Amino acid sequence: MVHCRIVKQQGRVGLRDWLRGVVALTVVLMSLFGLVSELSADSGDQSIGGRLQVENEDGERVPVEGVTLSIEGEGESITDADGAWSIPVSEAGSFEVTLDPATLPEGVTLRSADRASLEVLVEAGRAKSALFALTSGDGGVEASSGGGISGRRVAQLTAEGLKQGLYLAMASIGLSLIFGTTGLVNFAHAELVTWGQLTTFFFNTYGLAGVIGFLAPLPGPFGAGVHLVLAALLGMVSGGALGYLLDRFLFRRMRRSGVSLIAQMVITIGLSILMRYLFVYNFGAGPRFFKDYSGQQAISLGPIELTPKDLAAMAISAVALLVVGGLLQFTRLGKAMRAVADNRDLAESSGIDVQRVISVVWMAGAALAALGGSFFGLDQVKWDFGFRTLLLIFASVTLGGLGTAYGALVGALVVGLAINLSTLVIDVELKNMVALIVMVLILMFRPQGILGRSERIG
Repeated sequence: MVHCRIVKQQGRVGLRDWLRGVVALTVVLMSLFGLVSELSADSGDQSIGGRLQVENEDGERVPVEGVTLSIEGEGESITDADGAWSIPVSEAGSFEVTLDPATLPEGVTLRSADRASLEVLVEAGRAKSALFALTSGDGGVEASSGGGISGRRVAQLTAEGLKQGLYLAMASIGLSLIFGTTGLVNFAHAELVTWGQLTTFFFNTYGLAGVIGFLAPLPGPFGAGVHLVLAALLGMVSGGALGYLLDRFLFRRMRRSGVSLIAQMVITIGLSILMRYLFVYNFGAGPRFFKDYSGQQAISLGPIELTPKDLAAMAISAVALLVVGGLLQFTRLGKAMRAVADNRDLAESSGIDVQRVISVVWMAGAALAALGGSFFGLDQVKWDFGFRTLLLIFASVTLGGLGTAYGALVGALVVGLAINLSTLVIDVELKNMVALIVMVLILMFRPQGILGRSERIG
């Protein structure tokens, strides 16, 4: 009896530990993004500009002069001796900036052929940057379509793959934990990623006054938008809240009513479609951009170029995943989660409050997915982002081993590296299919996944 009472307290004590982990992550998030806050390309004028540079044979970045850039209906600009250019715009809105490849100096090309035009969102009274990646030699347009392989390009794609893998891991761990504790394959999980992206944009741009008008006189996040760091934290909290509500008022009732897992899976498909159309109805079909860190110059780290916001987001993702791993491994709540995932009936008979553990899993998994969505949104925010990423999320979870958080992490890193490095030999538009190919090949030799456990069936 004493043993049962102690075990039943696991969820409550562990929840306190989980909250401590969230606080620690908040501190790291604030400090790391604070390091790059001054690098945000905002100023007082309303314009779009930037600086064109290319790396020479000695590894030094030199300006590119005489290149023509234009915005239809607004004007054009030619880069000066420092590679700088700027085009004033008449009003706030979304503009397409086009670089004329014919005006590039001999031996300088665009790194990606499809990046000659960029869409930039300009807000009233603020300047934004449009960054065009250039390369010297033969590694430009031809390499972007899989025609050239170099050590520098392999290193760059490896860094991009690690970045995408870390973000995918944030989105995948919750799905894996939900499957492990409930057996449910949740097709709506990708929409939780989109939810985090959209709510972060909402808090960053409007604040609660965007839906509750009388709050306008109050400071942010009530009456106005807040800095992206705080907006991401609010998006993470809103994601956790949505996950809790979905479990509390929908899936918990279905579990108690004895609804089969197949029926629940079909319901998640319908829920995913419903959420997507609610997103596009309220958000619009066009892409948006966060107010902060929307344009930054890449930093050279040897052969790799990454923006400060990407470096900060990758570091935060790594810290968040370490926190999650530590909580799962060493806290009472984490042990209770692993016990429920391993054998739900035995865990319940031992005194663990299974429903409480499942609620925490839904809340924590949705919060992680929302935070991952915020990081993905550093490039652009779209209403259907989750749906376009759903295949990669499921590939990560299946590849790593269904129901294991560590497996989702390993699977996400493998998927991120595979799809980015595949562009060395195939077209960029085909890279996502590589995730399926890698998954099929690995599952042929290890059906339970990389870190999954083999089970006897029958």
